Amino acid sequence: MQALKQWFSQLTDRERILVLAAGGVSAVVIFYFAIWSPLNTGIEKQRAALKNEQQLLTWVNEQSARVQLLKGSAQNNRFNGSLTQLVNQTTRAANISVSRLQPQDEELNVWIDSVSFNALMSWLEDLEKRGVSIVQSDFSETDEDGLVQVRRLRLAKQ
Repeated sequence: MQALKQWFSQLTDRERILVLAAGGVSAVVIFYFAIWSPLNTGIEKQRAALKNEQQLLTWVNEQSARVQLLKGSAQNNRFNGSLTQLVNQTTRAANISVSRLQPQDEELNVWIDSVSFNALMSWLEDLEKRGVSIVQSDFSETDEDGLVQVRRLRLAKQ
């Protein structure tokens, strides 16, 4: 440090001013690039992440409200009979031919040889509205376009 003071004192007034100015500019540049810019970039990234999280929270809240609404409407449409009776009634109404039904405890296994995919999806949606859930499903395509085979569909009351 003493050597630096001695070197500085040997400079002319003009050189001292230039050294001090260069030191000041260097300090500002180092502060900006080493401290200010990384902090500012980090803050902007965190703001963007916060905005994304707030949007996600809004979406989750909307979906939660929708689920609660659907739960309420599903409870109003619940059936009071057996699962077998409901499947027989709804498949007849949807014009779906069931090849086999097998009750198993509180669940029901259903097999359908050939059914229109759209009709199957409408029927499953109707069952869901009545409080029936799909526990397990196994579908396969058939040789005909638009038709599927239900190899196994396990249904249960919710």
